[in-house]
Amino acid sequence: MEANPTAFATQILNWYQQYGRKSLPWQQNRTPYRVWLSEVMLQQTQVATVIPYFERFTERFPTLVDLANAEDDEVMHLWTGLGYYARARNLLKAARVVRDQYDGQFPTEIDQVVALPGIGRSTAGAILSLSLDQHHPILDGNVKRVLARHQAIDGWPGVKAVENRLWQLAERHTPADGVQQYNQAMMDMGAMICTRSKPRCTECPVGSDCVAQQQGNPQDFPGKKPKKEKPVKACFLLLLRHRGQLYLEKRPGAGIWGGLWCPPQLDSKAELDSALAPLKASKAPQMLTPFRHTFSHYHLDIQPVLVELEQATTGVGEHAGAWYPLEKKPEVGLAAPTEKLILSLQNID
Repeated sequence: MEANPTAFATQILNWYQQYGRKSLPWQQNRTPYRVWLSEVMLQQTQVATVIPYFERFTERFPTLVDLANAEDDEVMHLWTGLGYYARARNLLKAARVVRDQYDGQFPTEIDQVVALPGIGRSTAGAILSLSLDQHHPILDGNVKRVLARHQAIDGWPGVKAVENRLWQLAERHTPADGVQQYNQAMMDMGAMICTRSKPRCTECPVGSDCVAQQQGNPQDFPGKKPKKEKPVKACFLLLLRHRGQLYLEKRPGAGIWGGLWCPPQLDSKAELDSALAPLKASKAPQMLTPFRHTFSHYHLDIQPVLVELEQATTGVGEHAGAWYPLEKKPEVGLAAPTEKLILSLQNID
């Protein structure tokens, strides 16, 4: 038996008035730009992590046009550490589309918003409902979890049929009035009450008719993504150092670490030997401690190779490169392994 949609929304809204989050930075001076920026940053990232990044971004780029006019490297530098860098690349692309096609004004039609790079239906609905109180349902990870448990919807939401069922519930429960608060409340519910592990069912405002709670198995919903063994790849990262400077290359926009600065990457011992051959090193290459970096779809085992050069050189790898002093972090976008290696090199003579 499905819950009465009016009663469900009323209970959620009443809970929000008492317990919901109302003082987050993007909830102040709400504009489509600020909400959009927060929604993109919050994808797969915790609120506490996002807040300082959001504040730095909005201080540096107070308007969408400021962001659209920014240099790629500066944007990627400010994003460094937040991860999932495709978000930053799409953010820049979308900002430039809005600047060029909408005179710098964020579009207010859902279809126009969905058409922007990196924005799906749920994110578009969140932007327009939270900033302009437009009537759009949302279905982010938190909302999926609340609805899947409340109605005990079987299956992984990555399966289209399951996702469609959840969208039907989202549409049914989203009230005609108070959409802004309701959508924020549903996200807060997933983050604060209906959490991934150890849900606080006794504090849930809609627990009385939650099917999963009645069954005693809320952690079975939503269904988990089928496990698939991640393949393992390997590479060498060539750390060329000369008089306290490190040589970095800018990666192409697509692919892993797109648009970020990294040491030259070599995918085989033969490639490494070929790259080392013409270099004038002051001592033998040093194999540093290897480590593993995990992406969403594979593991990468990295072997750093430190080479002290007698003179600075360029054009070592296949991408444009530059030398950066090691005593401070370069103000460009850095891949997480690059940051790690820069810190380690500061302690290696």
